[in-house]
Amino acid sequence: MISTHTTEQITPNMDGQTIRIAGRVYSKRVLGKLIFLKIRDPQGKAQVTIKKNREPEEAFETAENLTQESIVSIKGKVRKTDQTKQGYEVTPTEISVINEAGTPLPLELEKGIESELDTRLNQRSIDLRKPEKAAIFKVRNTMLKGIRKTMEKRGFTEIHTPKVVKEGAEGGATLFPVKYFKEEAYLAQSPQLFKQMMMATEFNRVYEVGEYFRAEKMNTSRHTSEFTGWDLEMAYINNQEEVMDVLEETIIEALHYTQKNSREDLEKLGVTLKKPKTPFKRITYEKAREIISEEGKKIPKGMDLGTEGEKVLGETMQREGHDLYFIKEYPSKEKPFYIMRNEEEPQYSYSFDLDYRGIEIASGGQREHRPKEVKKNMKQQGLNPSDFEYYLNSFEYGMPPHGGMGAGFDRIIQQLLELPNIREAILFPRDLKRLKP
Repeated sequence: MISTHTTEQITPNMDGQTIRIAGRVYSKRVLGKLIFLKIRDPQGKAQVTIKKNREPEEAFETAENLTQESIVSIKGKVRKTDQTKQGYEVTPTEISVINEAGTPLPLELEKGIESELDTRLNQRSIDLRKPEKAAIFKVRNTMLKGIRKTMEKRGFTEIHTPKVVKEGAEGGATLFPVKYFKEEAYLAQSPQLFKQMMMATEFNRVYEVGEYFRAEKMNTSRHTSEFTGWDLEMAYINNQEEVMDVLEETIIEALHYTQKNSREDLEKLGVTLKKPKTPFKRITYEKAREIISEEGKKIPKGMDLGTEGEKVLGETMQREGHDLYFIKEYPSKEKPFYIMRNEEEPQYSYSFDLDYRGIEIASGGQREHRPKEVKKNMKQQGLNPSDFEYYLNSFEYGMPPHGGMGAGFDRIIQQLLELPNIREAILFPRDLKRLKP
C-alpha cells in the first residue's frame, strides 16, 4: 500500500519513485494529447502530466472530464524536470475522483481577479481556498499567539468570563437581549465588570480573548455585531500610564513575533510590517482637538473626536511617522462609570485610547476602586447601583487600585494588513445584514 504524500514531501530527488497525492484540481490545461493538472493541497501545488497513449487510457479520460476544484487522489511516478517550479512532475497510472466539484464556481479563484466582498463572504469556504485570503487568518493566528506569549511572560493569567449577563458594561443602546431566562439577560458587550472583580482576588493580572456582542446600528467598514476582544486588567497600579506601557510592550512584541513567524503569509498579502516608532506618541484629548482643529475640522469641547476626527488625527500622526499613538485624559462624561476621574480636574478622566493609523483599536484607563466613588459615578450616568450589587460587592472588602484596557482584535488585524473592511479579518462576520453563513 502506498501512503499519501503531501506536495511538501515530494522532491526531485524522488525521481522514479511511485507515490500517491491527494488534493484539489487547481487548474487544467488540455493541449492535444497532453493534459496538465495542477493539484493543490494546504502545503502547495504539484503538476500532474498525462500523455495520451503513454499513461493508461482510463487515467487520460478521467483527467479530460475533471472540473476545477474537484477532489482527487492520484497514483503515479515522480519525474525530475526543469519545466516546473517544483522541479518535478507526476505521471499518473491511476486517477480517482473522490468528490466532483460543481461548475461554474460561484466565485473566481484566479489570482488577481477579485470578487465582490458580499459574494466572497457568502461563499467563504471557497473564498478561503485562495492562498492570499487564507493568509489573513494565518497571520491573525500568529498575532494572537504573540499576544498570548507576551501576556503570559508578564505574569497575566488567561480567564474566561460569562457571555450571557444581567447588565451591560458599556450602556444599554447596543445590548442584545436573550429570551430564555425568567428575567432579563443580554449577550456580553465586554468582560469589563468581571475582570475588575478578579482584581479583588489573588489574580492580580488577568487577560481574556473572547467573543463579544454589540447591537451596532452602524453599517461601516469597521463595525460588526460580533467581534473578538482582547482585554487585560492589572492591580496595584499608580496611574493609567502603567497600563499603557504594558499595552505598548505587548503590541510591539506581538508584531515582532508575527513578522518573524508569518513571513510567507505576509508576502502573499503584499504586506511589509514596519517596526512602529517607539515609544508610542502620547497626546492629551485637548491636544488632539487642537491638532484636528488646525486641519480644518472643529470638535466641540468635551465631545468625542468621532470617526472623521480620528481619521484627520491619524493622517497628521502618520506624517510625523507615528502609526500607533495614545490619546489620553478624555472628558469624564465621555467615559464609563468605572473610569477614575481626575480629582484636580474632574471634567477629565484617567483614560486613554490607542489608535492605529486613524482607527481606535483599544480603550482603557485607571479604574475607580473606591466603592463610594463608583456608586456616585453610576448615579451621575443614570444607573442604579442596586442593579450592580454582585459587582459592587467585590469593592466593599478590599479592592486595590487597578486599571486595564479592551482592544478590538479584528480591528488590529484590519489595520495591520491594511484591509479595506473589517469583515475581511473575520471568518464569518455578523452585522445588521448578515446572519449566515
